[in-house]
Amino acid sequence: MDGEKLHQCAIEVATQLPFSQHVQPFGPDYEVFKILGKIFVLTAEVANIKMVNVKCDPYKSQEYQELYPFIKPAYHMNKKHWISIVEHKALTAELLSELIHDSYDLVVKKLPVKDQKRLKVQ
Repeated sequence: MDGEKLHQCAIEVATQLPFSQHVQPFGPDYEVFKILGKIFVLTAEVANIKMVNVKCDPYKSQEYQELYPFIKPAYHMNKKHWISIVEHKALTAELLSELIHDSYDLVVKKLPVKDQKRLKVQ
């Protein structure tokens, strides 16, 4: 998947998640998706490399980084809880979608219970 497709696919998946909010708090070069004010996806381009940052379980993060050459510690974010996905020919839309859904679920699980119930997502 090339960088343009990476960003397009990430935006499509994130937009379809319940109560997802698309914002640009860091300027027009960064697409950010939040759930109740908490970021779960951020797209960026650094040194001509397009990437998508997602929240990730620390144990899975280590495993993903060992399995996939296109998954790295997150650029400019907490490297224990976030990963960067960069363009690569072996990256599939299915894996990207799974990582975005996992990120969304992790963020929702950290929300207060009353907010989780309000979202009807558990």
